[in-house]
Amino acid sequence: MVSDFQLYSVADGTRPITIHLSATDPIRYVFVRIAPNNLMRSMELIKQAWNEVAPQSEFMGSFLNENVAEWYDNETKLSQVFSLAAGVAILLSCIGLFAVAILVIEQRTKEIGIRKILGSSVVGIVLLLSRDFLKLVLIALAIALPLAGFGLQQWLNNYAVRIELSGWVFAGVGLAAILIALASVSFQTIKAALTNPVTSLRNE
Repeated sequence: MVSDFQLYSVADGTRPITIHLSATDPIRYVFVRIAPNNLMRSMELIKQAWNEVAPQSEFMGSFLNENVAEWYDNETKLSQVFSLAAGVAILLSCIGLFAVAILVIEQRTKEIGIRKILGSSVVGIVLLLSRDFLKLVLIALAIALPLAGFGLQQWLNNYAVRIELSGWVFAGVGLAAILIALASVSFQTIKAALTNPVTSLRNE
């Protein structure tokens, strides 16, 4: 007796199963454990033995890991599509934030120069400029994370055996999004904060 025997995909869950040998029932599957050092040679030997024992039946051999991989073929393709889409979305978002940072900093050049003359530090100016972009990212996360959580939960409900979503996952995603956004605008904000205020005001 074996409890919780997972023979098929986790989407199907566990099913009652009996493993036995019978002199009258036909043999449909034969599982053979082989050494991993020469798989193809082992498969050839098994094929030869099969043809000797049951020459009237076609030999259709496969490796167990290949069979398991076929169960999750759709999930693998879906993961690749989502990974590609996420990569493109992150790249486009970074380019957009970089362009917005250039536009906003050019509009606030005079303000940055006046703040430096009045004693603002480089760190203070960088934080001031980054704060506006951070607000936009937080608003986007407030909209995206609940929708993502709902979609993920609906997808997981298709599986009998599944993980439970943790809040730490969404917290990690949010933190990563904030860091990526700050990295996208940090170059322009630091450059603007280090600019000589006299030069900025003269250009204005």
